Amino acid sequence: MTGSYLEALAAPFEADRLLEIRTSGMKRMPGLTVMSGIDKQLRTDSMKVDKLGLEGDEHDLTFHGGLDKAILGYCSSHYPSWQESYPERVDRFVPGGFGENFVTAHMNERNVCIGDVISVGPEVVLQVSLPRQPCFKLNHRFSLKNFAPETYKSSRTGWYYRVLKEGHVSPGDELKLVERKWPEWTIERIQEYLHRQTDNEEMNEKLAAIEALGDEARGQFKSRVAKAQRRKQQKKEEAWETYKVVSRKMQTPRALSLVIEAPVKPQFDGFPWASHAKLRLANGLVRKYSVVSSQGDGESARRLEFCIALDDNSRGGSRYIHEAVKVGDSIEVGGVVSDVHGPANAASHHVFIAGGIGITAFLELMKTYDSINWSFQLHYAVRSADEIPYREQLESYGDRVIIYDKSKGQRMDIDNVMTTTPWNSFLYVCGPNRMMEAAKAAAAKAGIAPQEIHFEAFSADTTGDPFEAQVVNRNNKVVKVGEDESLLEVLQREFGDVPSSCEVGNCGTCKVTLKSGKVIHRGSALMPDEKDSAILTCVSRGVGRIAIEV
Repeated sequence: MTGSYLEALAAPFEADRLLEIRTSGMKRMPGLTVMSGIDKQLRTDSMKVDKLGLEGDEHDLTFHGGLDKAILGYCSSHYPSWQESYPERVDRFVPGGFGENFVTAHMNERNVCIGDVISVGPEVVLQVSLPRQPCFKLNHRFSLKNFAPETYKSSRTGWYYRVLKEGHVSPGDELKLVERKWPEWTIERIQEYLHRQTDNEEMNEKLAAIEALGDEARGQFKSRVAKAQRRKQQKKEEAWETYKVVSRKMQTPRALSLVIEAPVKPQFDGFPWASHAKLRLANGLVRKYSVVSSQGDGESARRLEFCIALDDNSRGGSRYIHEAVKVGDSIEVGGVVSDVHGPANAASHHVFIAGGIGITAFLELMKTYDSINWSFQLHYAVRSADEIPYREQLESYGDRVIIYDKSKGQRMDIDNVMTTTPWNSFLYVCGPNRMMEAAKAAAAKAGIAPQEIHFEAFSADTTGDPFEAQVVNRNNKVVKVGEDESLLEVLQREFGDVPSSCEVGNCGTCKVTLKSGKVIHRGSALMPDEKDSAILTCVSRGVGRIAIEV
């Protein structure tokens, strides 16, 4: 964006003109199975406005519409800069392109503040309620992959109004600033902390206190504040909560469903998407398992369900659960995290590839996606039809689930799955090590970027040749890592304060800075451009001597 353009955007406004009014019914978007109201048509007559917006304007109520999202505004001055950035889409970056109801010339994200009260014509009074949070539909609207995040990175998203006073509006009506209670909180500045500086505790607290901010955004800030407060209350050592086993059921001859419940609300720091948790069993073993489902108050789940397969090569965990754990027994739960960093909002299709018990990593995610009408497909490989857990849930998804039954000679062609994945998709993979390696190779062959695929491993090889690590910010102490132990184990033994979670290279919690030396990288949590400056201590190994900071 040019300097003169930015200066023009920052110019204050007290009045503007309603250049266009646009509404639409729900339509099926090209290339998608979902309905949308984004294709808004120009209206030339006076239009009635009620508490839910313009008469005849329809919304996908999963994400749009409602009292806080009655009317969407957008600045027409953005369109020339979009055309300059994407000359191949110049015909699409025109007023109405972003699905806005009100097209204006001067009001924009840099001079409109949250809570602004705006009169429109002689009757209607609106209040700025939310910055627009764009989703994958914008990618399809402009046929540009990963375009949606560019809108909030540059603060050109548009904003929503709630209706304070109903009436009629007409093209050409004047918009006047009636009241400005939060002049320091422009839409752009809110987006800075909503999307770009999400861990600024001071700003999160300030934004959580603004009553005019709509629930969608204010709820996110409140959640961050609550999490920060819980983190401060927790001790440095890992927090464990005691649950009781309330039911156990064989889902398949090898897979046991275990439901546990906490007698009081747990103090965990939230239950994110596709969670997994550490279970500390009565025999002293600690094992990590995917959370199949969770129920509870807000972000702390009082009831958790796991599905544990009896491993042919069990090191004691799955065998103990299958043979010894009974209803009424106590199990301690800790380290509840997710390696899936929130839903892939910019993706318009989601492809799950799973093998065996690997399906448990994604069951709750698929259930959530189904509930909000997101498009997804599951490719699921099993030994036989008898080995399918949660069959009823999977059958409810109809032809969105493709099962490959090994006993019938059926085989998943992972190369074909990768090459035929629809445009603008995100992929998730979990299964045996052989499947994981095949999927990584197929993804690379198909040119799928690391940012567009998530690998969820259940186990990892952490062994290798011995090596040394010089910890430069701990008095340059040199630690020795044996062939059968991980760098993480050694660091925790020596220093005691090195965090970890999945311990199979999925999540990146144990990542430390690599100062020098050669590393054999394992796991999937590092992006390619991070491998020269970081190491996953739970799975990766140094060669000879490396230098690190913890």
